Amino acid sequence: MSTDDKNKNRATAAAILPLVGGPDNVTSIAHCMTRLRISLRDRSLVQDEALRALPAVLGVVEDLGAAPSGSWGNYQIVLGPGTVARVTPEFEALVEEGRSPARTPAPTPTPTPHTITAAQLQAQGAALKEAQKARNATPVKLLLRRIANIFVPLIPALIGCGIIAGLNGLLANLGWLPSVVPALAAIASGFMSLIAVFVGYNTAKEFGGTPILGGAVAAIIVFPGVAKIAAFGQELRPGQGGVLGALAAALLAVYVEKWCRRWVPEALDVLVTPTLTVLISGLVTLFGLMFLAGEASAAIGTFADALLSTGGAFAGLVLGGLFLPLVMLGLHQALIPIHTTLIEQSGYTVLLPILAMAGAGQVGAAIAVYYRLPRNRSLRTTIKSALPAGFLGVGEPLIYGVSLPLGRPFVTACIGGAAGGAFVGLCNQLGVAFGSTAIGPSGWALFPLLDGRSSAGVTIAIYAGGLAVAYLVGFAATYFFGFTTRMLTDLDTGPDPTPAPATDPPKEPALA
Repeated sequence: MSTDDKNKNRATAAAILPLVGGPDNVTSIAHCMTRLRISLRDRSLVQDEALRALPAVLGVVEDLGAAPSGSWGNYQIVLGPGTVARVTPEFEALVEEGRSPARTPAPTPTPTPHTITAAQLQAQGAALKEAQKARNATPVKLLLRRIANIFVPLIPALIGCGIIAGLNGLLANLGWLPSVVPALAAIASGFMSLIAVFVGYNTAKEFGGTPILGGAVAAIIVFPGVAKIAAFGQELRPGQGGVLGALAAALLAVYVEKWCRRWVPEALDVLVTPTLTVLISGLVTLFGLMFLAGEASAAIGTFADALLSTGGAFAGLVLGGLFLPLVMLGLHQALIPIHTTLIEQSGYTVLLPILAMAGAGQVGAAIAVYYRLPRNRSLRTTIKSALPAGFLGVGEPLIYGVSLPLGRPFVTACIGGAAGGAFVGLCNQLGVAFGSTAIGPSGWALFPLLDGRSSAGVTIAIYAGGLAVAYLVGFAATYFFGFTTRMLTDLDTGPDPTPAPATDPPKEPALA
């Protein structure tokens, strides 16, 4: 990374930090594919509108989620793929440099009020998210988010290995560089062969255990020697149960470890606790969890294949139409274990290309909003800045800055996603099954990761056709049905090209 890039990323982090209350207000820092995720001591210190106004910030998302003791929920700042991975270390460094036990957060200046319609829509989107927080903080949803936190750190490796696997398949089919193909196969497959260990490590870390013990127990699943062991009348297979078995084994290890910490004398803790944790959890994993998780994994694969081969069009319509609400609620990451299980079994997940149609419907809807409101310069500027990320599958800026606060365009965007999903699902039903070799990317960024039973050209053509259908239907549904007459009257306003002098400030339009 060049010095200019590093300085740019540090400047972005430095601009964000005071707007979230300063170093002493930040209690934890993490990031996923597109978002900087922080937990805060005092939510009231955050300047939402000033954050959204930063050029590098694509949007903000509030999530109660799991937070450290004494912290407020989870505040997510959308920076986009690539950028977030570079800004996060700079942000961490600035927080560490500025944090002091005796220091209180310095008062930050009051942000300049924004009187543009786009800012009003963003504020309305944030208000809608705030109203949903109480409904989202259910035990089941919080558990799903914690499970998602286990898999999110694995996504970069899944993407890298998936792209290498696709490149390797292309070289093998073309007969090029035969001496390199085995090397690329090893590079692409190494991580997937040991993914259970990483899942176990992250599971123990997420649920309050010792991470290395979680990884040690999960490693049993991929150990070749398990083939000599029988459970439920069957010989075990290395890797049986996959990521689901690793998750269950590591979670069991966490509870065994916590039980040992309570009852084992402190003088013996360093010897007895890790031994009992690995022994008890390992035996239960070998003689129970591997078999059960293996059956569950097989059932997931069978169900996904049957769903798309017999009712692909309808299944695609439902999945593509409902995925945007899941993204809005932050629950889409709960599907990661299912995607990973499918990739383990067949080399790709058939669900991701269908779910990606939801983002395409969102893009089509945003373009329709752009053309339906020709005089609303502020909103059109917001859409133009967010569309490139939308084409690459990053939908949060368009969701929270455009369609969700407008209401009806969010529904019509879902209709576009449903249409695209139905198209891809129908092709699966007709025998052209394909999927993504990794998870994380969407939109155009998914093209390098596509794989399936048919040729690469057919697979790419079908996925591109699905995107086109979602774009067109999302655009048409929004253009013709996304606005009421009152909405158009209130929203399609803006300054005249040559405004006449006025003594009174212009009035802001009311939102429908």
